[in-house]
Amino acid sequence: MSELTFEQMLDASLKTIHAGEVVEGTVIDVKPEEVVLNIGYKSDGVLVKSEYSNDSSIDMTKVVKPGDTMEVKILKVNDGEGQVLLTYKRLAADRGNKRIEEAYNNHEVLKAKVVQVLDGGLIVVVEEMRIFIPASLVSDTYEKDLTKYAGQEIEFVISEYNPKRRRYIGDRKQLIVAKKAEMQAALFARIHEGDVVEGVVKNVTDFGAFIDLGGADGLLHISEMSWGRIEHPRKVFKVGQQLKVLIKEINGSKIALSLKFEDQNPWRDAAQKYAIGNVVTGKVARMTDFGAFIELEPGIDALLHVSQIAREHVEKPSDVLKTGQEITAKVVDFNETDRKISLSIKALLMPERRNNENHSKQQDAEVVPVDIDAVIAQQEE
Repeated sequence: MSELTFEQMLDASLKTIHAGEVVEGTVIDVKPEEVVLNIGYKSDGVLVKSEYSNDSSIDMTKVVKPGDTMEVKILKVNDGEGQVLLTYKRLAADRGNKRIEEAYNNHEVLKAKVVQVLDGGLIVVVEEMRIFIPASLVSDTYEKDLTKYAGQEIEFVISEYNPKRRRYIGDRKQLIVAKKAEMQAALFARIHEGDVVEGVVKNVTDFGAFIDLGGADGLLHISEMSWGRIEHPRKVFKVGQQLKVLIKEINGSKIALSLKFEDQNPWRDAAQKYAIGNVVTGKVARMTDFGAFIELEPGIDALLHVSQIAREHVEKPSDVLKTGQEITAKVVDFNETDRKISLSIKALLMPERRNNENHSKQQDAEVVPVDIDAVIAQQEE
């Protein structure tokens, strides 16, 4: 019986390996582009950077060090130069594929970093598995610019799993929709008409602003933004602005909001400030053919009829008045129920008369309280 050579005995003591086999190795050398591992075979294994990760920017010296142990997959037993080629990313992909399959079957919520932003969606990686999230499934609203998601960790579920076509689709939208539904239910269970709540301006339009109340949006109509006059909502509110708003009405899923708080209502003490006979000052807010509306304070306008502007005849208010002009007049009528006030400049311009019955009657005849509704109705006819 012939004796075995040292080389034959060494070969006999080493394990045999096959392509596709998973082995454990110990890192013995690291370079930026490759790692050399002792895998218990007669030749060391080489793991190049491209077989470690799909990230080409990786420096191998930054992710592994000599002495580390890691599982790898045999890619090729002999590359032609006696080296064993290894792969880590394909092993990770195999495991990742199984991980994705389990998540898909169990409707599990996954969390991963966005590694690439495309025109049509986002790419995330779970255990070396690239998952595509279409733009239509990124959010519950259309987002033209997806670049804000670059580098972010986001949650999603697997909505399509097709390993044969290597098609893995993620869905973030359904999580957002479900979360909002939960928040909406909690919000409507908590709020009531008359409550004052905090919200954030979400959108501003010509007719009002939509306020995010944390689960549902409420509409703050332009007519409810102030006791005074609002020229345009965009001049008062900005997206992202925080507000305390009054819940005026809840109708199904619709919420009407208001900033007209009763303790700030200017009509609360108007009866004293604008009693008949008081002399007041205000600014011309707007004009019509039959008179000018004078803003006495935000939320309170009074009518200065064209017949009460001067002692002489005035054809139309714009002949003698300008918008924004400050005027002083006497209150000749106050109707708290209908919230209407009539003014007269003419009453202040009348000459002194002796205090007798005839002169009093004549003065009363010259300064007659104006029925605003009747005047407007007449003009409309």
